Amino acid sequence: MQIQVLGPLSADVNGVSIVPTAGKPRQILALLAFHPGRVVPVPTLMEEIWGTSMPRSAMTTLQTYILQLRRRLGTAMGPDAPGTAKEVLATRHGGYLLQVQPESVDVHRYEQLVAAGQAAFEEGADEQAAHLFRSALAMWQGTSLVDVRVGPILEIEVMRLEESRLVTVERRIDADLRLGRHTEVIAELADLIARHPHHEGLHSQAMVALYRSGRQASALDVYRRMRIRLVEELGVEPSPQLQRLHQAMLAVDPALDVVCGPRRSSTFDLYAA
Repeated sequence: MQIQVLGPLSADVNGVSIVPTAGKPRQILALLAFHPGRVVPVPTLMEEIWGTSMPRSAMTTLQTYILQLRRRLGTAMGPDAPGTAKEVLATRHGGYLLQVQPESVDVHRYEQLVAAGQAAFEEGADEQAAHLFRSALAMWQGTSLVDVRVGPILEIEVMRLEESRLVTVERRIDADLRLGRHTEVIAELADLIARHPHHEGLHSQAMVALYRSGRQASALDVYRRMRIRLVEELGVEPSPQLQRLHQAMLAVDPALDVVCGPRRSSTFDLYAA
């Protein structure tokens, strides 16, 4: 079985899709996929499907949805498959679990690549880190579970993944900056800061990329425009780190031209203290 949640929900066995068309069974399949090999408690499944408005027939209806998923699974497995659909989508005391290897779900492969990339980044292996981060990001096929109506449990998972995706992009750009690819990331950063106008880490990266590309005035303008937004929209000043980075650029600090060492976790941390 192969399952994808980093984009539209996809799950197939022997090339046959087992994703149901009905909304609530899709939610159940997606939630089970986030926890392969682990029991998802019945109350968690019910909360995902109905929230706080649980019908009296909730348990019976949930069992019906599980039966529907097993039927699709059994059809895809075929009569000659070892084991049964009940063994793959198994009932356990207090809940249900999907008996598949974590590596068969794309989000787990993604998280493994991100963890490996972060380890390489912290060791100063920037080329390897950039490659691993790119491989992880390439697994995304759009917004996670874009075609699934998410309830309160899946909503948390989707938010967590989207935040992880942004952090991974930021770390990949840090690796590229440490490799001297400042000119190559300018256009990407321009798009990112437009979509995340209050994200100071991305703005600091854009400032450094522009500065190292000989565009000091543009780098300072990035700071100026962000400061105006923060003051006018949120009533706050930029963080001390970003202010120090701004001052360093005004003073033409030679440290700005130095590639970060392996002990630095990000460009932003250059002026964290």
